Amino acid sequence: MPNPSRTQTLTLLAITYVVSFCSFAYEFVYSELLTVMYGGTVTQYVITVGLYFFSLGIGSALSDELQGDAPSNFFRTEVYLAAVAPAGFMLVVGLNSVAIPESVPAELVWVAARLPAVAVGFLSGFELPLLTRMVERTDESGTLLPSSVVRAFGRVHGVVIGVFGWFWSVERTSGDRSGLSVVLAMDYVGGLFGAIVYAKLLYPALGLVPTIFVLALLNCVAALVFVARFSERSWGLFAHERRGLVSRESGALLAVCLLLTAGYAGAVANHRQVDRGVTELYLEQQIESEYDRGAMDAEITSQWTTQYQHVVRYDRTWTGSGSNPYFSGETEQCLRLGTAVQLCESWADSYHQGLVDVPMSMYENSPETNVLVVGGGDWIAIDHLRRYNVSVDHVDLDGEFMRHARNQSFFSRWHDDAYEYDRLNTTVGDGYAYLQNTDESYDLVLLDIPGATDDDLLKLYSKEFYGSLRRHLEPDGSVVAWGYSQYGFPEHHKAYVNTVRAAGFDQYVPYWAWEDVDGDGETERVEQFYVLASGERPRFPAPDSAEATDYVRTYSDRYRDLRWRDIPRYRGVRVNSLFHPNYDILVDT
Repeated sequence: MPNPSRTQTLTLLAITYVVSFCSFAYEFVYSELLTVMYGGTVTQYVITVGLYFFSLGIGSALSDELQGDAPSNFFRTEVYLAAVAPAGFMLVVGLNSVAIPESVPAELVWVAARLPAVAVGFLSGFELPLLTRMVERTDESGTLLPSSVVRAFGRVHGVVIGVFGWFWSVERTSGDRSGLSVVLAMDYVGGLFGAIVYAKLLYPALGLVPTIFVLALLNCVAALVFVARFSERSWGLFAHERRGLVSRESGALLAVCLLLTAGYAGAVANHRQVDRGVTELYLEQQIESEYDRGAMDAEITSQWTTQYQHVVRYDRTWTGSGSNPYFSGETEQCLRLGTAVQLCESWADSYHQGLVDVPMSMYENSPETNVLVVGGGDWIAIDHLRRYNVSVDHVDLDGEFMRHARNQSFFSRWHDDAYEYDRLNTTVGDGYAYLQNTDESYDLVLLDIPGATDDDLLKLYSKEFYGSLRRHLEPDGSVVAWGYSQYGFPEHHKAYVNTVRAAGFDQYVPYWAWEDVDGDGETERVEQFYVLASGERPRFPAPDSAEATDYVRTYSDRYRDLRWRDIPRYRGVRVNSLFHPNYDILVDT
Protein backbone atom coordinates (compact mmCIF):
# COMPACT_ATOMS: atom_id res chain seq x y z
CA MET A 1 0.00 0.00 0.00
CA PRO A 2 1.47 3.43 -0.93
CA ASN A 3 2.90 5.49 1.88
CA PRO A 4 0.32 8.29 2.57
CA SER A 5 3.09 10.73 3.44
CA ARG A 6 4.80 10.09 0.13
CA THR A 7 1.64 10.50 -1.97
CA GLN A 8 0.77 13.69 -0.11
CA THR A 9 4.22 15.09 -0.77
CA LEU A 10 4.12 14.20 -4.45
CA THR A 11 0.68 15.82 -4.73
CA LEU A 12 2.01 19.01 -3.16
CA LEU A 13 5.06 19.05 -5.44
CA ALA A 14 2.88 18.54 -8.51
CA ILE A 15 0.67 21.41 -7.37
CA THR A 16 3.80 23.53 -6.81
CA TYR A 17 4.80 22.89 -10.40
CA VAL A 18 1.38 23.91 -11.75
CA VAL A 19 0.96 27.08 -9.69
CA SER A 20 4.50 28.18 -10.55
CA PHE A 21 3.74 27.60 -14.22
CA CYS A 22 0.67 29.85 -13.88
CA SER A 23 2.42 32.52 -11.84
CA PHE A 24 5.24 33.04 -14.34
CA ALA A 25 2.88 32.92 -17.30
CA TYR A 26 0.60 35.56 -15.72
CA GLU A 27 3.61 37.85 -15.59
CA PHE A 28 4.20 37.45 -19.33
CA VAL A 29 0.51 37.86 -20.18
CA TYR A 30 0.29 41.16 -18.30
CA SER A 31 3.57 42.39 -19.81
CA GLU A 32 2.34 41.66 -23.32
CA LEU A 33 -1.11 43.10 -22.62
CA LEU A 34 0.39 46.37 -21.41
CA THR A 35 2.65 46.43 -24.46
CA VAL A 36 -0.35 46.02 -26.76
CA MET A 37 -2.24 48.77 -24.95
CA TYR A 38 0.52 51.30 -24.35
CA GLY A 39 3.46 50.28 -26.57
CA GLY A 40 7.10 50.06 -25.55
CA THR A 41 7.95 46.37 -25.17
CA VAL A 42 11.06 46.84 -23.06
CA THR A 43 9.45 49.46 -20.84
CA GLN A 44 6.33 47.43 -20.16
CA TYR A 45 8.15 44.15 -19.56
CA VAL A 46 10.73 45.73 -17.25
CA ILE A 47 8.16 47.58 -15.17
CA THR A 48 5.78 44.62 -14.99
CA VAL A 49 8.52 42.18 -13.99
CA GLY A 50 9.82 44.64 -11.41
CA LEU A 51 6.37 45.20 -9.89
CA TYR A 52 5.68 41.47 -9.96
CA PHE A 53 8.81 40.55 -8.01
CA PHE A 54 8.33 43.44 -5.60
CA SER A 55 4.78 42.34 -4.78
CA LEU A 56 5.94 38.70 -4.74
CA GLY A 57 8.39 39.64 -2.00
CA ILE A 58 5.74 41.50 -0.03
CA GLY A 59 3.42 38.51 -0.19
CA SER A 60 6.19 36.14 0.92
CA ALA A 61 7.09 38.42 3.84
CA LEU A 62 3.49 38.41 5.07
CA SER A 63 2.95 34.68 4.60
CA ASP A 64 4.11 33.75 8.14
CA GLU A 65 0.79 35.08 9.43
CA LEU A 66 -1.01 32.49 7.29
CA GLN A 67 0.93 29.42 8.43
CA GLY A 68 -1.43 28.60 11.29
CA ASP A 69 -3.92 27.11 8.83
CA ALA A 70 -1.69 26.69 5.79
CA PRO A 71 -3.93 24.22 3.88
CA SER A 72 -7.03 26.38 4.08
CA ASN A 73 -5.10 29.54 3.24
CA PHE A 74 -3.43 27.90 0.25
CA PHE A 75 -6.83 26.87 -1.13
CA ARG A 76 -8.10 30.41 -0.62
CA THR A 77 -5.05 31.85 -2.38
CA GLU A 78 -5.61 29.71 -5.48
CA VAL A 79 -9.27 30.67 -5.69
CA TYR A 80 -8.44 34.36 -5.25
CA LEU A 81 -5.78 34.13 -7.97
CA ALA A 82 -8.19 32.40 -10.33
CA ALA A 83 -10.67 35.25 -9.82
CA VAL A 84 -8.28 38.21 -9.72
CA ALA A 85 -6.06 37.42 -12.72
CA PRO A 86 -8.78 37.44 -15.43
CA ALA A 87 -10.63 40.30 -13.70
CA GLY A 88 -7.43 42.36 -13.72
CA PHE A 89 -6.90 41.52 -17.38
CA MET A 90 -10.38 42.79 -18.22
CA LEU A 91 -9.76 45.91 -16.13
CA VAL A 92 -6.78 46.83 -18.31
CA VAL A 93 -8.80 46.14 -21.46
CA GLY A 94 -11.65 48.24 -20.06
CA LEU A 95 -9.38 51.17 -19.28
CA ASN A 96 -8.47 51.26 -22.95
CA SER A 97 -11.96 50.64 -24.29
CA VAL A 98 -13.85 53.54 -22.75
CA ALA A 99 -13.42 57.27 -22.99
CA ILE A 100 -11.78 58.36 -19.75
CA PRO A 101 -12.58 61.98 -18.82
CA GLU A 102 -9.71 64.38 -19.35
CA SER A 103 -10.04 65.42 -15.71
CA VAL A 104 -8.70 62.02 -14.64
CA PRO A 105 -4.89 62.30 -14.31
CA ALA A 106 -2.93 60.09 -16.71
CA GLU A 107 -0.77 59.00 -13.78
CA LEU A 108 -3.84 57.54 -12.06
CA VAL A 109 -4.72 55.49 -15.14
CA TRP A 110 -1.09 54.33 -15.34
CA VAL A 111 -1.24 53.07 -11.75
CA ALA A 112 -4.65 51.44 -12.20
CA ALA A 113 -3.45 49.53 -15.28
CA ARG A 114 -0.61 47.98 -13.30
CA LEU A 115 -2.48 47.10 -10.13
CA PRO A 116 -3.58 43.69 -11.49
CA ALA A 117 0.06 42.63 -11.96
CA VAL A 118 0.77 43.76 -8.39
CA ALA A 119 -2.24 41.81 -7.06
CA VAL A 120 -1.22 38.62 -8.88
CA GLY A 121 2.36 38.94 -7.63
CA PHE A 122 1.19 39.58 -4.07
CA LEU A 123 -1.06 36.50 -4.02
CA SER A 124 1.60 34.37 -5.70
CA GLY A 125 3.96 35.38 -2.91
CA PHE A 126 1.86 33.34 -0.47
CA GLU A 127 2.13 30.11 -2.47
CA LEU A 128 5.71 28.93 -1.95
CA PRO A 129 5.93 29.56 1.82
CA LEU A 130 2.59 27.80 2.36
CA LEU A 131 3.57 24.87 0.16
CA THR A 132 6.98 24.57 1.82
CA ARG A 133 5.42 24.40 5.27
CA MET A 134 2.95 21.75 4.13
CA VAL A 135 5.65 19.66 2.44
CA GLU A 136 7.70 19.68 5.62
CA ARG A 137 4.65 18.66 7.68
CA THR A 138 4.04 15.62 5.47
CA ASP A 139 7.60 14.33 5.96
CA GLU A 140 6.54 11.72 8.50
CA SER A 141 8.62 8.89 7.07
CA GLY A 142 11.76 10.91 6.41
CA THR A 143 11.34 10.49 2.68
CA LEU A 144 10.30 13.46 0.60
CA LEU A 145 10.70 11.73 -2.75
CA PRO A 146 10.17 8.13 -3.87
CA SER A 147 13.31 6.01 -3.77
CA SER A 148 13.13 5.43 -7.55
CA VAL A 149 13.29 9.18 -8.15
CA VAL A 150 16.13 9.55 -5.65
CA ARG A 151 18.16 6.83 -7.37
CA ALA A 152 17.47 8.24 -10.85
CA PHE A 153 18.83 11.64 -9.92
CA GLY A 154 21.46 10.52 -7.43
CA ARG A 155 24.22 10.03 -9.95
CA VAL A 156 23.43 13.28 -11.77
CA HIS A 157 23.47 15.08 -8.44
CA GLY A 158 26.85 13.56 -7.60
CA VAL A 159 28.38 14.72 -10.89
CA VAL A 160 26.99 18.24 -10.45
CA ILE A 161 28.31 18.51 -6.89
CA GLY A 162 31.69 17.26 -8.12
CA VAL A 163 31.81 20.13 -10.59
CA PHE A 164 30.71 22.57 -7.88
CA GLY A 165 33.69 21.46 -5.81
CA TRP A 166 36.00 23.21 -8.25
CA PHE A 167 34.42 26.58 -7.52
CA TRP A 168 32.80 26.38 -4.08
CA SER A 169 33.54 24.82 -0.71
CA VAL A 170 31.21 21.78 -0.78
CA GLU A 171 30.12 19.67 2.18
CA ARG A 172 28.23 16.65 0.89
CA THR A 173 24.99 15.88 2.72
CA SER A 174 23.36 12.56 3.19
CA GLY A 175 19.65 11.77 3.14
CA ASP A 176 16.88 13.69 1.45
CA ARG A 177 16.59 17.28 0.32
CA SER A 178 14.98 19.82 2.61
CA GLY A 179 11.37 20.73 1.94
CA LEU A 180 12.43 24.24 0.92
CA SER A 181 15.02 23.08 -1.63
CA VAL A 182 12.62 20.60 -3.25
CA VAL A 183 9.75 23.11 -3.44
CA LEU A 184 12.06 25.78 -4.87
CA ALA A 185 13.35 23.31 -7.44
CA MET A 186 9.81 22.51 -8.56
CA ASP A 187 8.98 26.21 -8.60
CA TYR A 188 11.90 27.10 -10.87
CA VAL A 189 11.28 24.19 -13.22
CA GLY A 190 7.58 25.08 -13.40
CA GLY A 191 8.47 28.71 -14.09
CA LEU A 192 10.75 27.74 -16.96
CA PHE A 193 8.10 25.44 -18.40
CA GLY A 194 5.52 28.21 -18.07
CA ALA A 195 7.73 30.61 -20.01
CA ILE A 196 8.36 28.13 -22.81
CA VAL A 197 4.74 26.99 -23.12
CA TYR A 198 3.50 30.59 -23.11
CA ALA A 199 5.97 31.72 -25.79
CA LYS A 200 5.75 28.67 -28.05
CA LEU A 201 2.21 27.38 -27.58
CA LEU A 202 -0.33 29.44 -25.67
CA TYR A 203 0.29 32.92 -27.09
CA PRO A 204 0.86 31.88 -30.75
CA ALA A 205 -1.96 29.32 -30.82
CA LEU A 206 -4.60 31.01 -28.66
CA GLY A 207 -3.66 34.66 -28.18
CA LEU A 208 -3.69 36.71 -24.99
CA VAL A 209 -7.35 36.53 -24.11
CA PRO A 210 -7.82 32.73 -24.09
CA THR A 211 -4.42 32.31 -22.41
CA ILE A 212 -5.52 34.21 -19.31
CA PHE A 213 -8.52 31.87 -18.97
CA VAL A 214 -6.35 28.77 -19.48
CA LEU A 215 -4.09 29.89 -16.63
CA ALA A 216 -7.01 30.74 -14.35
CA LEU A 217 -8.53 27.33 -15.12
CA LEU A 218 -5.25 25.67 -14.08
CA ASN A 219 -5.34 27.58 -10.79
CA CYS A 220 -8.88 26.32 -10.20
CA VAL A 221 -7.88 22.75 -11.05
CA ALA A 222 -4.91 22.96 -8.68
CA ALA A 223 -7.23 24.17 -5.91
CA LEU A 224 -9.72 21.36 -6.54
CA VAL A 225 -6.99 18.70 -6.66
CA PHE A 226 -5.67 20.03 -3.37
CA VAL A 227 -9.13 19.85 -1.78
CA ALA A 228 -9.81 16.38 -3.16
CA ARG A 229 -6.56 15.13 -1.62
CA PHE A 230 -6.50 16.97 1.67
CA SER A 231 -10.06 18.02 2.57
CA GLU A 232 -11.33 16.94 6.00
CA ARG A 233 -14.83 16.55 4.55
CA SER A 234 -16.35 13.11 4.27
CA TRP A 235 -16.50 13.22 0.46
CA GLY A 236 -12.73 13.68 0.11
CA LEU A 237 -10.97 11.02 -1.95
CA PHE A 238 -8.80 10.12 1.05
CA ALA A 239 -11.30 10.77 3.84
CA HIS A 240 -10.53 7.38 5.42
CA GLU A 241 -6.86 8.21 5.79
CA ARG A 242 -5.40 9.45 9.07
CA ARG A 243 -3.61 12.66 8.22
CA GLY A 244 -1.77 15.40 9.98
CA LEU A 245 -2.44 17.78 7.08
CA VAL A 246 -6.08 18.65 6.39
CA SER A 247 -7.90 21.47 4.66
CA ARG A 248 -10.82 23.17 6.39
CA GLU A 249 -12.03 25.07 3.36
CA SER A 250 -15.11 27.27 3.29
CA GLY A 251 -18.10 25.68 1.60
CA ALA A 252 -18.98 29.00 -0.05
CA LEU A 253 -15.46 29.39 -1.41
CA LEU A 254 -15.52 25.85 -2.72
CA ALA A 255 -18.75 26.65 -4.57
CA VAL A 256 -17.11 29.75 -6.05
CA CYS A 257 -14.15 27.64 -7.17
CA LEU A 258 -16.46 25.15 -8.87
CA LEU A 259 -18.34 27.94 -10.64
CA LEU A 260 -15.09 29.56 -11.79
CA THR A 261 -13.81 26.21 -13.04
CA ALA A 262 -16.97 25.63 -15.07
CA GLY A 263 -16.92 29.18 -16.43
CA TYR A 264 -13.26 29.09 -17.43
CA ALA A 265 -13.62 25.63 -18.95
CA GLY A 266 -16.43 27.00 -21.09
CA ALA A 267 -14.33 30.02 -22.07
CA VAL A 268 -11.42 27.79 -23.08
CA ALA A 269 -13.67 25.43 -25.02
CA ASN A 270 -15.10 28.42 -26.91
CA HIS A 271 -11.86 30.39 -26.98
CA ARG A 272 -12.35 31.74 -30.51
CA GLN A 273 -15.65 33.40 -29.64
CA VAL A 274 -14.26 34.71 -26.35
CA ASP A 275 -11.16 36.07 -28.04
CA ARG A 276 -13.24 37.73 -30.71
CA GLY A 277 -15.62 39.31 -28.21
CA VAL A 278 -12.98 40.72 -25.87
CA THR A 279 -10.73 41.89 -28.68
CA GLU A 280 -13.59 43.64 -30.41
CA LEU A 281 -14.47 45.37 -27.15
CA TYR A 282 -11.08 47.03 -27.26
CA LEU A 283 -10.16 47.30 -30.91
CA GLU A 284 -13.44 48.57 -32.26
CA GLN A 285 -13.08 51.55 -29.96
CA GLN A 286 -9.41 52.15 -30.78
CA ILE A 287 -8.72 51.21 -34.40
CA GLU A 288 -10.12 54.40 -35.91
CA SER A 289 -9.81 56.59 -32.83
CA GLU A 290 -7.89 59.32 -34.72
CA TYR A 291 -11.14 60.51 -36.26
CA ASP A 292 -13.74 62.65 -34.55
CA ARG A 293 -15.91 60.69 -32.14
CA GLY A 294 -18.75 59.01 -34.02
CA ALA A 295 -17.25 59.71 -37.45
CA MET A 296 -15.86 56.23 -38.17
CA ASP A 297 -17.18 52.87 -37.02
CA ALA A 298 -15.09 49.68 -37.05
CA GLU A 299 -16.36 46.09 -37.05
CA ILE A 300 -13.89 43.20 -36.84
CA THR A 301 -14.47 40.45 -39.39
CA SER A 302 -11.59 38.10 -38.52
CA GLN A 303 -8.50 37.94 -36.34
CA TRP A 304 -5.73 35.53 -35.44
CA THR A 305 -2.35 35.50 -33.75
CA THR A 306 0.91 34.30 -35.25
CA GLN A 307 4.13 33.79 -33.33
CA TYR A 308 5.08 37.39 -34.08
CA GLN A 309 1.95 39.50 -34.36
CA HIS A 310 -1.78 39.87 -33.91
CA VAL A 311 -3.58 40.11 -37.24
CA VAL A 312 -6.99 41.80 -37.47
CA ARG A 313 -9.20 42.33 -40.49
CA TYR A 314 -12.05 44.78 -40.08
CA ASP A 315 -14.59 46.86 -41.95
CA ARG A 316 -14.60 50.57 -41.35
CA THR A 317 -17.71 52.61 -42.10
CA TRP A 318 -17.99 56.35 -42.45
CA THR A 319 -20.69 57.54 -40.01
CA GLY A 320 -19.80 61.20 -39.86
CA SER A 321 -21.78 64.09 -41.24
CA GLY A 322 -21.30 65.04 -44.88
CA SER A 323 -19.55 63.12 -47.62
CA ASN A 324 -16.82 60.62 -46.80
CA PRO A 325 -13.42 62.31 -47.31
CA TYR A 326 -11.35 59.16 -46.70
CA PHE A 327 -12.58 56.55 -49.19
CA SER A 328 -15.30 56.08 -51.78
CA GLY A 329 -18.52 54.51 -50.58
CA GLU A 330 -19.54 53.98 -47.00
CA THR A 331 -17.55 50.87 -46.02
CA GLU A 332 -14.16 49.38 -46.87
CA GLN A 333 -11.97 46.54 -45.58
CA CYS A 334 -8.70 47.14 -43.73
CA LEU A 335 -5.91 45.06 -42.21
CA ARG A 336 -4.18 45.77 -38.91
CA LEU A 337 -0.92 44.12 -37.82
CA GLY A 338 -0.09 44.56 -34.15
CA THR A 339 -0.77 48.18 -33.24
CA ALA A 340 -0.67 49.65 -36.75
CA VAL A 341 -2.98 49.64 -39.78
CA GLN A 342 -1.20 47.80 -42.61
CA LEU A 343 -3.50 48.55 -45.53
CA CYS A 344 -7.00 49.59 -46.51
CA GLU A 345 -8.74 48.99 -49.82
CA SER A 346 -8.73 52.69 -50.72
CA TRP A 347 -4.95 53.07 -50.60
CA ALA A 348 -3.43 49.57 -50.89
CA ASP A 349 -2.57 50.11 -54.57
CA SER A 350 -1.28 53.64 -54.19
CA TYR A 351 0.93 52.68 -51.25
CA HIS A 352 2.66 49.95 -53.25
CA GLN A 353 2.86 52.15 -56.33
CA GLY A 354 4.69 54.67 -54.21
CA LEU A 355 6.95 52.03 -52.70
CA VAL A 356 7.77 50.24 -55.98
CA ASP A 357 6.71 52.10 -59.11
CA VAL A 358 8.29 55.46 -58.30
CA PRO A 359 11.82 54.19 -57.52
CA MET A 360 11.69 51.71 -60.43
CA SER A 361 11.90 54.77 -62.68
CA MET A 362 15.57 54.87 -61.69
CA TYR A 363 16.49 51.33 -62.78
CA GLU A 364 16.43 49.14 -65.85
CA ASN A 365 13.38 46.90 -66.10
CA SER A 366 15.23 43.63 -66.63
CA PRO A 367 16.44 40.51 -64.77
CA GLU A 368 19.81 42.24 -64.37
CA THR A 369 18.24 44.58 -61.82
CA ASN A 370 18.56 42.97 -58.40
CA VAL A 371 15.99 44.00 -55.77
CA LEU A 372 15.71 43.09 -52.08
CA VAL A 373 12.34 43.38 -50.32
CA VAL A 374 12.45 43.35 -46.51
CA GLY A 375 8.99 42.63 -45.11
CA GLY A 376 6.10 42.63 -47.53
CA GLY A 377 4.63 39.34 -46.32
CA ASP A 378 1.39 40.14 -48.14
CA TRP A 379 3.24 39.63 -51.49
CA ILE A 380 1.75 42.82 -52.99
CA ALA A 381 5.10 44.56 -53.50
CA ILE A 382 6.37 41.39 -55.21
CA ASP A 383 3.49 41.61 -57.70
CA HIS A 384 4.44 45.18 -58.58
CA LEU A 385 8.10 44.20 -59.06
CA ARG A 386 7.10 41.25 -61.25
CA ARG A 387 5.71 43.71 -63.79
CA TYR A 388 9.24 45.05 -64.31
CA ASN A 389 10.82 41.62 -64.89
CA VAL A 390 13.47 42.21 -62.18
CA SER A 391 15.15 39.62 -59.93
CA VAL A 392 13.83 39.71 -56.37
CA ASP A 393 15.13 38.44 -53.04
CA HIS A 394 12.40 38.61 -50.42
CA VAL A 395 12.82 38.16 -46.66
CA ASP A 396 10.04 38.30 -44.07
CA LEU A 397 9.99 37.06 -40.49
CA ASP A 398 6.41 35.79 -40.26
CA GLY A 399 6.05 32.63 -42.35
CA GLU A 400 2.61 31.90 -40.91
CA PHE A 401 1.25 35.25 -42.06
CA MET A 402 2.82 34.77 -45.49
CA ARG A 403 1.14 31.38 -45.88
CA HIS A 404 -2.18 32.90 -44.87
CA ALA A 405 -1.78 35.77 -47.35
CA ARG A 406 -1.17 33.30 -50.17
CA ASN A 407 -4.60 31.76 -49.85
CA GLN A 408 -6.80 34.59 -48.60
CA SER A 409 -8.92 36.29 -51.25
CA PHE A 410 -8.52 39.55 -49.32
CA PHE A 411 -4.82 39.53 -50.34
CA SER A 412 -4.89 37.53 -53.57
CA ARG A 413 -6.80 40.19 -55.48
CA TRP A 414 -3.73 42.44 -55.01
CA HIS A 415 -0.82 40.00 -55.19
CA ASP A 416 -2.22 37.82 -58.03
CA ASP A 417 -0.18 34.77 -56.90
CA ALA A 418 3.05 36.76 -57.02
CA TYR A 419 4.70 34.15 -54.76
CA GLU A 420 4.94 31.97 -57.90
CA TYR A 421 7.11 34.55 -59.73
CA ASP A 422 10.00 32.62 -61.31
CA ARG A 423 12.60 35.29 -60.45
CA LEU A 424 11.63 35.40 -56.78
CA ASN A 425 13.68 33.91 -53.94
CA THR A 426 11.83 34.11 -50.61
CA THR A 427 13.47 33.57 -47.22
CA VAL A 428 11.48 33.25 -44.00
CA GLY A 429 13.65 34.94 -41.42
CA ASP A 430 14.82 38.13 -39.77
CA GLY A 431 15.86 40.87 -42.22
CA TYR A 432 18.74 42.03 -40.06
CA ALA A 433 20.15 38.51 -39.74
CA TYR A 434 19.67 37.93 -43.48
CA LEU A 435 21.89 40.89 -44.31
CA GLN A 436 24.57 39.59 -41.95
CA ASN A 437 24.66 36.25 -43.74
CA THR A 438 24.37 37.15 -47.42
CA ASP A 439 27.03 38.27 -49.91
CA GLU A 440 24.49 39.60 -52.40
CA SER A 441 24.50 43.21 -53.46
CA TYR A 442 21.40 45.04 -54.66
CA ASP A 443 20.43 47.86 -56.98
CA LEU A 444 17.32 48.60 -54.95
CA VAL A 445 16.19 47.71 -51.42
CA LEU A 446 12.52 48.20 -50.51
CA LEU A 447 11.61 48.31 -46.82
CA ASP A 448 7.99 47.19 -46.60
CA ILE A 449 8.05 46.96 -42.80
CA PRO A 450 5.76 48.17 -39.99
CA GLY A 451 6.13 51.63 -38.56
CA ALA A 452 8.32 52.25 -35.54
CA THR A 453 5.57 51.70 -32.99
CA ASP A 454 7.21 49.40 -30.42
CA ASP A 455 10.56 48.22 -29.08
CA ASP A 456 10.52 45.04 -31.18
CA LEU A 457 11.04 47.18 -34.28
CA LEU A 458 13.87 49.32 -32.94
CA LYS A 459 16.41 47.04 -34.62
CA LEU A 460 14.93 47.78 -38.06
CA TYR A 461 15.32 51.50 -37.43
CA SER A 462 18.88 51.32 -36.09
CA LYS A 463 22.17 52.69 -37.40
CA GLU A 464 23.48 49.13 -37.62
CA PHE A 465 20.59 47.92 -39.79
CA TYR A 466 20.81 50.84 -42.20
CA GLY A 467 24.59 50.51 -42.26
CA SER A 468 24.19 46.89 -43.29
CA LEU A 469 21.74 47.93 -46.01
CA ARG A 470 24.23 50.45 -47.37
CA ARG A 471 27.03 47.87 -47.48
CA HIS A 472 24.83 45.58 -49.61
CA LEU A 473 24.07 48.25 -52.22
CA GLU A 474 25.63 48.52 -55.64
CA PRO A 475 27.52 51.82 -56.19
CA ASP A 476 24.40 53.36 -57.74
CA GLY A 477 22.00 51.49 -55.44
CA SER A 478 19.40 53.02 -53.13
CA VAL A 479 17.03 52.16 -50.29
CA VAL A 480 13.33 53.09 -50.29
CA ALA A 481 11.30 53.32 -47.08
CA TRP A 482 7.98 54.84 -46.22
CA GLY A 483 8.08 57.38 -43.42
CA TYR A 484 6.03 59.37 -40.97
CA SER A 485 5.47 63.05 -41.65
CA GLN A 486 8.05 65.33 -40.05
CA TYR A 487 5.21 67.65 -39.05
CA GLY A 488 3.07 65.04 -37.36
CA PHE A 489 6.00 63.21 -35.70
CA PRO A 490 8.90 65.67 -35.44
CA GLU A 491 10.88 63.81 -32.76
CA HIS A 492 10.72 60.56 -34.71
CA HIS A 493 11.73 62.35 -37.91
CA LYS A 494 14.81 63.93 -36.35
CA ALA A 495 15.97 60.68 -34.76
CA TYR A 496 15.35 58.76 -37.99
CA VAL A 497 17.18 61.23 -40.21
CA ASN A 498 20.20 61.37 -37.89
CA THR A 499 20.23 57.56 -37.75
CA VAL A 500 20.28 56.98 -41.50
CA ARG A 501 22.90 59.70 -41.92
CA ALA A 502 25.09 58.04 -39.27
CA ALA A 503 24.70 54.78 -41.25
CA GLY A 504 26.35 56.38 -44.29
CA PHE A 505 23.45 57.77 -46.32
CA ASP A 506 23.88 61.43 -47.24
CA GLN A 507 21.43 61.92 -50.13
CA TYR A 508 17.67 61.48 -50.19
CA VAL A 509 14.57 62.17 -52.26
CA PRO A 510 11.35 62.68 -50.29
CA TYR A 511 8.11 62.10 -52.20
CA TRP A 512 4.48 61.10 -51.72
CA ALA A 513 2.22 58.50 -53.27
CA TRP A 514 -0.93 59.99 -54.79
CA GLU A 515 -4.42 58.63 -55.36
CA ASP A 516 -8.02 59.77 -55.64
CA VAL A 517 -8.93 57.72 -52.57
CA ASP A 518 -12.43 59.13 -52.05
CA GLY A 519 -13.50 59.17 -55.69
CA ASP A 520 -14.21 62.90 -55.84
CA GLY A 521 -12.01 63.54 -58.88
CA GLU A 522 -9.18 65.13 -56.89
CA THR A 523 -5.91 63.38 -56.03
CA GLU A 524 -4.84 63.24 -52.40
CA ARG A 525 -1.52 62.50 -50.72
CA VAL A 526 -1.52 58.93 -49.37
CA GLU A 527 1.90 57.94 -47.96
CA GLN A 528 5.29 59.60 -47.71
CA PHE A 529 8.45 57.82 -48.88
CA TYR A 530 12.19 58.41 -48.89
CA VAL A 531 14.79 57.24 -51.39
CA LEU A 532 18.14 57.02 -49.57
CA ALA A 533 21.56 56.89 -51.24
CA SER A 534 25.26 57.60 -50.70
CA GLY A 535 27.33 59.99 -52.79
CA GLU A 536 26.40 62.32 -55.60
CA ARG A 537 23.57 61.14 -57.84
CA PRO A 538 22.33 62.15 -61.31
CA ARG A 539 19.08 64.04 -61.56
CA PHE A 540 15.98 62.01 -60.76
CA PRO A 541 14.44 60.81 -64.10
CA ALA A 542 11.88 63.20 -65.52
CA PRO A 543 8.27 61.89 -65.40
CA ASP A 544 7.96 62.11 -69.20
CA SER A 545 11.25 60.33 -69.89
CA ALA A 546 11.54 56.84 -71.37
CA GLU A 547 12.63 55.48 -67.98
CA ALA A 548 9.56 56.70 -66.14
CA THR A 549 6.99 54.10 -65.10
CA ASP A 550 3.32 54.31 -66.04
CA TYR A 551 2.42 55.39 -62.51
CA VAL A 552 4.93 58.26 -62.55
CA ARG A 553 3.63 59.39 -65.96
CA THR A 554 0.06 59.30 -64.66
CA TYR A 555 0.96 61.72 -61.88
CA SER A 556 3.71 63.51 -63.78
CA ASP A 557 2.81 66.89 -62.34
CA ARG A 558 3.43 65.52 -58.84
CA TYR A 559 6.85 64.06 -59.66
CA ARG A 560 8.26 66.72 -61.99
CA ASP A 561 10.33 68.42 -59.28
CA LEU A 562 11.82 65.37 -57.55
CA ARG A 563 15.51 65.95 -56.83
CA TRP A 564 18.28 64.65 -54.62
CA ARG A 565 18.90 66.59 -51.42
CA ASP A 566 21.51 66.47 -48.70
CA ILE A 567 20.23 64.59 -45.66
CA PRO A 568 20.16 67.12 -42.80
CA ARG A 569 21.78 66.63 -39.40
CA TYR A 570 19.89 67.72 -36.29
CA ARG A 571 22.00 68.91 -33.40
CA GLY A 572 21.42 67.39 -30.00
CA VAL A 573 19.47 64.43 -31.42
CA ARG A 574 21.00 61.04 -30.72
CA VAL A 575 21.01 58.30 -33.35
CA ASN A 576 19.19 55.05 -32.69
CA SER A 577 21.66 52.23 -32.11
CA LEU A 578 21.23 48.55 -31.19
CA PHE A 579 22.97 48.91 -27.85
CA HIS A 580 22.04 52.53 -27.18
CA PRO A 581 18.47 52.97 -28.42
CA ASN A 582 16.87 56.35 -28.85
CA TYR A 583 13.22 55.85 -27.94
CA ASP A 584 12.28 59.12 -29.63
CA ILE A 585 12.32 57.13 -32.87
CA LEU A 586 9.22 55.27 -31.67
CA VAL A 587 5.85 56.84 -32.40
CA ASP A 588 2.58 56.61 -30.53
CA THR A 589 -0.14 55.88 -33.06
